[in-house]
Amino acid sequence: MIHYSYTDSELTKILKTLTIVIDTRENVNGHILEYLRLKEIPVKIQKLDTGDYGCMIPKNEELGIARDIFLNSRVERKAHIDEITGNLQKDTATAFENELIRSKDIPFTLIVEDLHGYEKMLKGQYRSKYNPLALLGRLNTFKAKYNFEIVYMDQKYSGNWIYHHFYYQAKYYLKTGIF
Repeated sequence: MIHYSYTDSELTKILKTLTIVIDTRENVNGHILEYLRLKEIPVKIQKLDTGDYGCMIPKNEELGIARDIFLNSRVERKAHIDEITGNLQKDTATAFENELIRSKDIPFTLIVEDLHGYEKMLKGQYRSKYNPLALLGRLNTFKAKYNFEIVYMDQKYSGNWIYHHFYYQAKYYLKTGIF
């Protein structure tokens, strides 16, 4: 296996081309697209097998990147705690769990665009009749079983969070030669 070390200057050039990949089925994400466009971060819309967001480094022969490189990491976005409880109902839980199964072996983060989502979950402040302790137990069991994390945040920071999440993963992978 050949390990290539990039200079800091090369890393900077490569990371400026980092492209956020958005699943074609992701919708109601104007706030995220607006952030990415405002910051002039490249975006590519394409079908992802799992998650709503991923990233790639486009081909750059000048820097020795012979083809597009896709980071093996995903972010799934939920607009609020009600969307989570809805995904865990008996008739929809299978689809949600299948998403987690597909992402089990890759770094996967679920962001919930509700800064107080965890508190709302504990207090049962959502439309579903799901028992708060049962919901907490189910989510924590899924986190342990499928090795993912949940981040609760204000919607206005989602674009920033998604970009920097992938930026620093890519930077680490490029520095260590994991790509």
